[in-house]
Amino acid sequence: MLSASRAGLAQERGLEEPPAPRLERPKAIDHGDVACNIALQLSKAWKLNPRELAQALVGRLQQQAGFNELIASCEIAGPGFINFRLSNAAKTAVVPEILAEGAHFGETIRSKQSPQSAMIEFVSANPTGPLHVGHGRQAVLGDALANLLATQGIQVHREFYYNDAGIQITNLALSVQARLQGLKPGDTTWPEQAYNGEYIAEIAAAFRASPEFKNELEAIRQFAVAYLRNEQDIDLKTFGVQFDCYYLESSLYTDGRVAQIVDDLQSIGKTYESEGALWLKTTDDGDDKDRVMRKSDGTFTYFVPDVAYHTSKWNRGFQKVINVQGSDHHGTIARVRSGLQGVAQKRGWDIPKTYPDYVLHKMVTVMRHGEEVKISKRAGSYVTVRDLVEWSGGVTPEMTPDERDLALQRGRDAVRFFLISRKADTEFVFDIDLALQQNDENPVFYVQYAHARISSILQQWGGQLSDLTSADLSLLQSKASDHLLRRLAEYPEMLTAAADELAPHALAFYLRDLAGDFHAFYNADRVLVDDQNLKLARLALLSATRQVLQNGLRVLGVSAPTKM
Repeated sequence: MLSASRAGLAQERGLEEPPAPRLERPKAIDHGDVACNIALQLSKAWKLNPRELAQALVGRLQQQAGFNELIASCEIAGPGFINFRLSNAAKTAVVPEILAEGAHFGETIRSKQSPQSAMIEFVSANPTGPLHVGHGRQAVLGDALANLLATQGIQVHREFYYNDAGIQITNLALSVQARLQGLKPGDTTWPEQAYNGEYIAEIAAAFRASPEFKNELEAIRQFAVAYLRNEQDIDLKTFGVQFDCYYLESSLYTDGRVAQIVDDLQSIGKTYESEGALWLKTTDDGDDKDRVMRKSDGTFTYFVPDVAYHTSKWNRGFQKVINVQGSDHHGTIARVRSGLQGVAQKRGWDIPKTYPDYVLHKMVTVMRHGEEVKISKRAGSYVTVRDLVEWSGGVTPEMTPDERDLALQRGRDAVRFFLISRKADTEFVFDIDLALQQNDENPVFYVQYAHARISSILQQWGGQLSDLTSADLSLLQSKASDHLLRRLAEYPEMLTAAADELAPHALAFYLRDLAGDFHAFYNADRVLVDDQNLKLARLALLSATRQVLQNGLRVLGVSAPTKM
């Protein structure tokens, strides 16, 4: 409607083709439901006063068919903003839309120009110990981001890159071997670089009891890596995270991919020898200095297999790749991208200079009883994901299996919601005591309780949900219902913006706001009133709200309980 008005005005006055108007939702409700600055955009090019131009556009709008059904009023504000207030019919239209689309409300099908598939690589922990809370933050970020992209019609491939090669794996094998020899941390002959957690003793005991037992370092290495991979898989399953593929770093060497990319880079003059080492000319691609690829002892630096790994991603057809990693990986971005540009030059690939994308997260500080928790006995030097889930769910040894399952669900929900509720590049303090609270101060409880309360109201009503599709929504005219309707209508565009910006925390913010709007509505407008028509209208609004809460929590990987 607005596009037709500005196009008609341009044609009438012989002006150049105007850009498409962009509509925004003002943060302050007093500024209306929708705002547009098209008059400010066009005023300079069209050499017209922006307020006069805005008035001309509004005049044309008011002449169009259907204007009064859609717009209750519009006003010109400031230097030329046009603020629209939607009609009640336009505002309430979101309710039948939500009820009709159900679990699919908010989903979008992208244009053919947008990426149709994407790979997200996340967690990618060394199989040298249990997953720590940093891995937990990464797991939640990656999983929620994958779910978020899926709502935009993008087919998402989840991948875990196992760093099962290198000095850390050697140290793991030596640690288990030392335990097999009866040594323990603190002994004078305990290896200096060994891992000290109790899990090393567990691996040694399991290996000694296994049919594969032999006191050979390679056999120990294979068993220890397999043992810890299984442990990590159990933790990820408990955490509600699944992967489509587990890619082994060791395969890059056995398949010859590392050697091949080194040959590729040497063949195009992208490298040089100095001080007995092989260097990559990363300064050609904006790095602050060139980087060593192969050290003087013949071993490769850690970013070289990363380049080989990303050539595999491109070769497998993944033109959109997002890596979710800790902020300590920031220095590798320029090196990996520089190496990829060299390989692309050699092989004739059109790899964008910004490939792959990165979401870098900062670490997590865990607080319990007002004090920072830095270690757990099993890990020896850090808090594990398993610790965090069990502590946040209140798991105790006395629990029955069913009680333990419920507690783990509570813990998983709390950990996932908490870890996604801040921007990835900000520090996060995880408060165990807050996660255990069953009140409005606990954000995940606040959102889940909104869903459970609506479920309770609908159950108390006892009618058929299908009856709500014919409710007279024109009766929703209170300020509280207006705020709730406005929030519901924001959900699809919020999802799209969060996906575009790789910002799943925006969804956590939204769900808290939606829960707040619901609680405000519940306190202001009684739902189960005697007036049958008004009751059905308010129940329809609550049913739509419950659906959006469900949809959003599902994207975050958090449950939507019907009782609390």
